[in-house]
Amino acid sequence: MKHLIEKSLANAISYTEYRTLVHDLLALGKSTGPVQSEALTNYSLLNDRRMKRLDKTIKISAKTKAVFKNLTQKQTWLVLTEGWCGDAAQNLPVIQKLVAENENIALKIVLRDEHPALMDLFLTNGGRSIPKVIVLDAQNNVQHTWGPRPTLATERMAAYKAKNGSIDAQFKQELQVWYNKNKGQSVQEDFVKMSSVL
Repeated sequence: MKHLIEKSLANAISYTEYRTLVHDLLALGKSTGPVQSEALTNYSLLNDRRMKRLDKTIKISAKTKAVFKNLTQKQTWLVLTEGWCGDAAQNLPVIQKLVAENENIALKIVLRDEHPALMDLFLTNGGRSIPKVIVLDAQNNVQHTWGPRPTLATERMAAYKAKNGSIDAQFKQELQVWYNKNKGQSVQEDFVKMSSVL
């Protein structure tokens, strides 16, 4: 596992580089990943706009800032993602702002479909769900993982699936509305809780 993580870190890009990559691919009519389709490109376009807005509007609470200022251990947050992923577009801008609160934390991003072996070590209920954050210590040992969405959103999804049998377009729309109202607060709460055990 450690070899795969270190190999992935060597190929990782920054958040700014990731945003540029998604934007540049869209200029060519493409999305990230080996599979190209009009649908994925349209999702990527929507997500690019969404991330641009969230980069400007997401605010980190005073409580979260206080917790993150006190983290003294060097760590890397390695994120598996793709530009077409709606959950990633909603959560990565928040994660980036959390990392910006502490110089001891480095954010590194890799594309899921370019790193299937790594992704398969961090499945969610057997699926390659993204984004997936792998929290590493200074020696690149896994300390924690997070994803693909905040705890509250995961609970909402489970309740909807139990009631309706599957996740459909209606739920996906409802989830985006929830994200817009939540404004990244649940992501912050999850990472504050996680930081207490690191």
